[in-house]
Order: sequence, then structure tokens, then C-alpha cells
Amino acid sequence: METAETFGVSKITDFTRKQLLDLYSCVACGRCQENCPAYTSGKPLNPKKLIQDLKKHLLEVGPELLKVSSKVEASPADLGKMIAGEVVTEDEIWDCTTCRACQEVCPVCNEHIDKIIDLRRNLALEQASIPETAEGALRSIEARGHPWRGTTATRIDWADGLDIKTLAENDNIDILYWVGCTGAMEDRSMKVAQAMGKLLKLANIKFGILGAEESCCGEPARRLGNEYLFQIQAQKNIELLKGYNVNKIVTACPHCYNTIKNEYSQFGGEFEVVHHTEFIADLLQGGKLRTIEGSGRVVTYQDSCYLGRYNDIYQPPRQILNSMPGVTLVEMEQNRKRGFCCGGGGGHMWLERRIGRKINELRAEQAIETKAQIIATACPFCLQMFEDGIKTKVVEESFKVMDIAELVITSAMCHPSSDSTQPQTSEK
Repeated sequence: METAETFGVSKITDFTRKQLLDLYSCVACGRCQENCPAYTSGKPLNPKKLIQDLKKHLLEVGPELLKVSSKVEASPADLGKMIAGEVVTEDEIWDCTTCRACQEVCPVCNEHIDKIIDLRRNLALEQASIPETAEGALRSIEARGHPWRGTTATRIDWADGLDIKTLAENDNIDILYWVGCTGAMEDRSMKVAQAMGKLLKLANIKFGILGAEESCCGEPARRLGNEYLFQIQAQKNIELLKGYNVNKIVTACPHCYNTIKNEYSQFGGEFEVVHHTEFIADLLQGGKLRTIEGSGRVVTYQDSCYLGRYNDIYQPPRQILNSMPGVTLVEMEQNRKRGFCCGGGGGHMWLERRIGRKINELRAEQAIETKAQIIATACPFCLQMFEDGIKTKVVEESFKVMDIAELVITSAMCHPSSDSTQPQTSEK
């Protein structure tokens, strides 16, 4: 960032050669638009149209670009045309949830999302044009280290009474539990953090948390286009983690998981990162935890976009649910790689969009169609979006949303072969 002369993409010449070749490769089959939650919910974004509009613009300015490359005098009129606002509307740019459904089905491997994020970077950093609600979340990250404006919670309130040590108190650990901003700050998600803390203790895992030292991983900033803020957060967190010699991290947030695992390496942060569903599945399979008979419940599972399409983690959550006595798993029609986004990704947890239907309501309707009693989630964003969605459908009395960690802790106990000193009783 220190050496960059411009930020993001404002003109067609700012795209990379690969991104421009993507425009030519598009065959206009329409698969991306049919799988896009923004388009399905009636918003202006149509990923096929976005690529086609960029291609049309490139073909229009192409002859002038060739003159420039041949050092022949060219007309600057078309070359100066701004992408955001003139070729693609700002609504289209901000409608994307970055769920990657478009890229998953594209037969020519077109990459829509990177282009959209590049356009957001220019809007955020060059033009200071960003939706008000998103700007408030970014300012909160700058000032308080998390995007949840208005909360009075601290990073360790969720752990009251659980006797969980911070690394500042004891850094002799095997696992760092990275709680994440939502797990620590948002009231509903605090229950997930508590359930995960209890499971780790029940399985006799030697772990700790960062507590007040934990700060936003920066994912919302990067997805909302503020690359500068993301890099500040990333470098600060990497320095902190290296200072404590952290090697292995467990987190319940797929967005933190994807960022720390796949994006911190760009800045020298190499860590082993495990999602909590993977970790719980291993505990159950390895005999460090087991579940006891519970009341018969029909459960449907929501595939998190950043856990599934971004990291190909589909089986561990289902493995957990299928191993639980009394639980019957039923799938929604759109699942796994073709799963439908909850609507919270791409910074949309803090973006207020008023055009079209709410994506979380559409997905809630699809979940209700399964006749399940519980929606199991593995992401705090999915959890909150479904909580809001089922309230809108007025079915919260008969249809509940629970994180997988919450489901497991209701019937979890130490395996008799475990050397844990925890009592051999069910955690309720």
C-alpha cells in the first residue's frame, strides 16, 4: 500500500491482463446470474451483465488503447471513462455478497468477485464513496478494533465464569481459540463462544484466548474495499500471534478462518488454522468427546460460503450431525457447492440494502420447506441472518437456529477413555 500510486480500479486499463482476458472468455450462458443471490432477490447486480458491460466497454476503447501502446496519438475521451458509475452502477458493486456462487458454476472459470472488490477499493480509498452503514463499521474497526458499533461488551465478557485464561496470563498452550469480533461482541453469538469454550475444557484441550488483545482480523475491511485498514489489522495481528509463538488456531468464524489461513500468508503470517467444525469432528472421532442420546430432532444445515465454496469444507459439519444420537439431518434443495448464501458476506452484515427482497428471508423460506425443527449453522454471520429471517417469517417458536457447537454441548460428555478430569456428566 505504501508504494501504490492508485487504489483499486477506476478505468479499464487498471484491470490486470488476466482480468481483461476473463471478459473475452465469458460465453454469456447465464449460469452465474441464475445462482447469484443478489440477482435472485431482485437487486441490480447481474454478474453476467457486469462482465458483458465491461467487455463492451473494452471493445469500445480497444482501438484507442492500441494507439497508446503503439505510441500513436489517441483520443483521451473514452480512455478517461470511469468504470464505477459510468460503465457499472455503484449499486451493482455494493450488492455483491462475495459468496462465490457465480464463480463456482462458471464453465470458463471467470472471476467476478476480484473485479468487484477492486472497484470497491477505488470507491472506498480514492473516491470516499461508501454506504453510510459500512463506513460506520469501518470507523469502529479503526477506533475500537471491531465493527460492532454501539455494543458495550468487552472481548472477554462471554467467558465470565468459565475460567478461561488469556495468553497474557498463561501462554503455555497447544491451541489458540480465536473468538472473532461477532463471537465476542454480538449477544447471540456469545452463546456459541461459550459453548465452544465448554467443549474445549470438556475435552481437556490446553488452550487460551487473546482476550482484550484480540482485534478484528480485517476481513470486513478488505471485502468493503478498505485495503489499507485490512493491511493494518493483518500486520498488527500477525505481530501479536508471532510474539506469543502461536502455531495452531481454532476459530468458529469462517471469515476469520479464511482470512488468517489464506490471506495472512501474503504478509508473512503462516499459521495452522482449523475451523471449529473440523476440530469438534476430530474430537468425536478420536474419542475425546462423545454425545449421549438426545430427543429426536430434525436438523437442516446451512453451508457457509466462506467455509464451503472458499475452503471446500462440507463433510465435517455433517459428520458431527450424523454422529449425534437422535438427530436426523435433512438437506435443503440448494446445498454444498450449490448452497444459497445467507446474505451476510461481503460486508453485508453492516450494509443496509433496500432494493429487492432480503436474501436471508429467501434462504429462511428454503430452510422452512425442509420441515426441520433446527437450522444448524457453522458461521456467526449465518446464525444472525437466520435469526432475523425466521423472525420475519414468524416461526421462531417452532424453528430454532443453533450453531453446531451449541448442538454438541447439549449432549456432550467426556469419553470414558479420556484422561480429562472433568466430570462425566452431560453439559446442558
